[in-house]
Amino acid sequence: MKDKSVISAALIAIGIVILGFCLKAGIDNFVDKDRQVVVKGLSEHEVEANKVTWPIVAHVTGNNLPQLYEQIQAAQQTIKVFLTSNGIVEADITLGAADVSDLETDMWSENKKPYRYVVSANVVVTSTDVAKVGEIISRKGELLREGIAIDDRVPDYSYTSFQEMKPKMMEEAIANAEKTAQQFAENSHSTLNKIVNADQGYFSIEDRDDYTPHIKKMRVVTTITYSLKD
Repeated sequence: MKDKSVISAALIAIGIVILGFCLKAGIDNFVDKDRQVVVKGLSEHEVEANKVTWPIVAHVTGNNLPQLYEQIQAAQQTIKVFLTSNGIVEADITLGAADVSDLETDMWSENKKPYRYVVSANVVVTSTDVAKVGEIISRKGELLREGIAIDDRVPDYSYTSFQEMKPKMMEEAIANAEKTAQQFAENSHSTLNKIVNADQGYFSIEDRDDYTPHIKKMRVVTTITYSLKD
């Protein structure tokens, strides 16, 4: 009986010790869950646009619609020749349909002009040769010598390889976030542990400034939560 009592007491003692370790581990895990740091990682790159869309809108005015239609078609062809003679391939040129405004039927306008109709049509250049198009844009005034009046439309520049750069920029953003979290851990006398949570990252691309729309700024921002331990 005495031996059985000793064994029972030893088993109970061992159970208490094990329970103590389990409780301590549980408390430590609970405390560690509250010891987290949330950081943002950033990656930025400036790139040259690799696609440009340039709308060229011509106008003719008068009172004879059939003549105006012929004139606007001739204006489009003159613009097309100007473009192709300066290195733009025909496949990158689109001729739009004519649009007619009747000033006498416009209820908001009191037409005092010597003409009734304004006929407009566009010629759109869509090209990956951004430098070539930029050179031609700087010379668009030459169309005035041909008697072509055009609107001063702002070209639209874009960067189409953004998706290809995303993985690299995401990697850079995560590395930047980890560096920030590591510094925080050192300052708080802790050790950086595993990632608890991470988002997919916020991606954006925009003009670098108002004066150089052909230069784009790409940005990736990611938010990562790390756990800390002693």
